[in-house]
Amino acid sequence: MDLESRGIPGGYILTEEFREADLAQAKALGFTAMKVFVGHPIQDRTDAEMAVIVDKAFAEVLAMVVEQKEVLN
Repeated sequence: MDLESRGIPGGYILTEEFREADLAQAKALGFTAMKVFVGHPIQDRTDAEMAVIVDKAFAEVLAMVVEQKEVLN
């Protein structure tokens, strides 16, 4: 929320495992942040496996920041 109030696009990346926690946090804060969900788990992934996850999520992460920047301007 702080970033958005200063005109700085923000968001976060989390795994599908935390979808319910994200909903609870958004409700508690009264604020729904931009986010991108990736497959779970990511802990103990090899560099090659992480590269695949990044490649799959890159366009969505970029869109999250660009779209938010357009909304803030």
